[in-house]
Amino acid sequence: MFDHGLQARLMSVTHVKADSPVRGRRAKGTGLPRRIEDELRKQDDRFSAAVENMSHGLGMFDADERMIICNSNYISIFCLDAEIVQPGIRFFDILQHSVDIGVASHSAEELYAIRKPYIDQAKPSTYEETLSDGRIINISHRPLASGGWVSIYEDITEQRRAEQALKEQHRRFDAALANMSQGLLMYDADSRLIVRNERFLELYHVTPADFPLGMSHHDTLEQLVRLGIYAEIDIDSEISKTTACLHAGEMRSTYRHLADGRTLLVVRRPMSGGGWVATFDDVTERRRVEERMTHLAHYDTLTNLPNRSMFRERLDQALGEATDLAIFSLDLDRFKAVNDTWGHPAGDWLLKCVAERLQRCLRNETDVVARFGGDEFVIIQFNPKGAGPKGAGDAEKLAKRIVDIIGRPFRDKSRDMHVGISLGIALFPDDGRDADTLLKNADMALYRAKSEGRNVYRFFEPGMDAIVRARRALETDLEAALSRREFELDFQPIMNIASSEIVGAEALMRWRSPIRGLVPPDDFIPVAEEIGLIVPLGEWALRKACTVAAGWPRGLRIAVNVSAVQIKSGTFARSVISALAFSGVPADRLELEITETVLMDESDTVLKTLRQLRDLGIRIALDDFGTGYSSLGYLRRFPVDKIKIDRSFIRDIDNRDTAAIVRTVIGLGAQLGITVTAEGVETEAQLEFLRKEGCVEAQGYLIGVPSKAADIQRLLKASVALSHSG
Repeated sequence: MFDHGLQARLMSVTHVKADSPVRGRRAKGTGLPRRIEDELRKQDDRFSAAVENMSHGLGMFDADERMIICNSNYISIFCLDAEIVQPGIRFFDILQHSVDIGVASHSAEELYAIRKPYIDQAKPSTYEETLSDGRIINISHRPLASGGWVSIYEDITEQRRAEQALKEQHRRFDAALANMSQGLLMYDADSRLIVRNERFLELYHVTPADFPLGMSHHDTLEQLVRLGIYAEIDIDSEISKTTACLHAGEMRSTYRHLADGRTLLVVRRPMSGGGWVATFDDVTERRRVEERMTHLAHYDTLTNLPNRSMFRERLDQALGEATDLAIFSLDLDRFKAVNDTWGHPAGDWLLKCVAERLQRCLRNETDVVARFGGDEFVIIQFNPKGAGPKGAGDAEKLAKRIVDIIGRPFRDKSRDMHVGISLGIALFPDDGRDADTLLKNADMALYRAKSEGRNVYRFFEPGMDAIVRARRALETDLEAALSRREFELDFQPIMNIASSEIVGAEALMRWRSPIRGLVPPDDFIPVAEEIGLIVPLGEWALRKACTVAAGWPRGLRIAVNVSAVQIKSGTFARSVISALAFSGVPADRLELEITETVLMDESDTVLKTLRQLRDLGIRIALDDFGTGYSSLGYLRRFPVDKIKIDRSFIRDIDNRDTAAIVRTVIGLGAQLGITVTAEGVETEAQLEFLRKEGCVEAQGYLIGVPSKAADIQRLLKASVALSHSG
């Protein structure tokens, strides 16, 4: 800052040339020898040049506080008027001048009061003054031996701003370090620790004393091992790998598994000026989620068995190893009934039990059982050998074991659940050399097993492909038939036996295919149920039947068959109400014919829907009565309005035992107040038997054959007219 040699030279100055750029007193004639006077003049010139070329401002004042000299930088720093600030001006007047021109940030008195202590004390001092424009001037005050003082003025505004910016940068850096979610260590070019944040200490549960600044990278790793935080690691190898990456300008990431079970991600990044930064992030939960996601991507969430993706990977791997394989395609029998009867939680429990039993059926850990979804499972059996179909005795043994074990009751909450299982088996390489072919052929064998009685197994045979293709073609044609209006309704009259009056008719669905011709209902209705077409098809039939019945004489009923699938759809009641509203047919003229399979499930949805419709006045008829195993029990659990004796009983009514059954059913209906209708009446003898036993209604070819809508309308009108005339 202040040059003491310069101070000595200033004190030796006695005069300054008038035209000198340095403002000061001019030396008077002293009578000195010419040589000395010349020397003083030269010295004065040199001094003037030195003072004027200073980078700082300079001002000298005598003991009377009057200015002796100043340089132009002094004038410039304070924006003073050079005509006013001349040698001899009082220091206070300079202060007042700076106030007058608006440079000073205080009054002259306040400024003088600030300066006065420095002027009076006989020792060097330094202080700062802030001008009105915000500039900061550093003032170095030095007293002179003869009285007075000399001051050096330096504009340090930019320096202060830089220092403040640096201070703010440090503050932000410290704040960032303190608030980072990651731990951080910074090393210099010599791999010495120069920065360490609090989060690092928290993550590792250590103290600052454990990792002091200046510690080497090697010592850091060694300390982590010594404290039991890291397991034993090859420290030299770690350092070598890190150094190689950093020298290549690359980042290096590693996962550290700590002794307490946590996982940290350590990322090392090189810094442009040399050295590097290591960040530490607790990724324990993220890793667990990733592992869970990986598990979910390959395993079924319900049973924890491998899923389709995992199974396919394992199958492709096995095929690549060219070992003999048996592929089993499995599907539970009657699982839907369990699900609908007991609810989905019970169904899920059953699936988990099935998965456990299947795993116990496998011979060893190499065999794989997977769940494809729903109640579908698949098995890979490795190296099936021995006697049996196609030389795969082991595959047949496994199939028999599975059928036996899955067929045993599943007991849950004091109730037994019974399901069966059907299996299709394809062998590699005989039945296919790639995964898609093997799985397809195993599915075809499964389809054959289900069509031949269920709860059985079948090996793939080449002819099965034709059967599957025929079934798929039927499904395709059936799906297109509704939009092409290939379905029709015929109507068969129903007669009151006592009065011989026609009381209504049953709507019978027909499929007249332009390719297949007239397809029997028994051939397409089950398929429509399986592929889900029965719901829109049933809605069409219901609306069509009601529309036709709207043109019949008042009081005649229309009966429509309803599938269990329709009632379980959840929209059935709405579709029935919509059909009645659209056609204008009163609810008491509609009969819905259901089979005992509808009531067999006893699900809340089914019973609630049927009760809701019955409350509206719609009649419920139990069709094909007597062909099931528990029909009487169904009548007890859900009261119906009508039971229809199946045609098979009427056909064999000459048989004494069959006649006894029919007589019993008619008597049961009379006792319960339920209308009994006999189906398939074709002879007068059958009708006479029914009349004697008190059967209420009859239906069959003797009464009337199924007819088109226009024909049945004429028949019904004629029947009503005849009864009125009689």
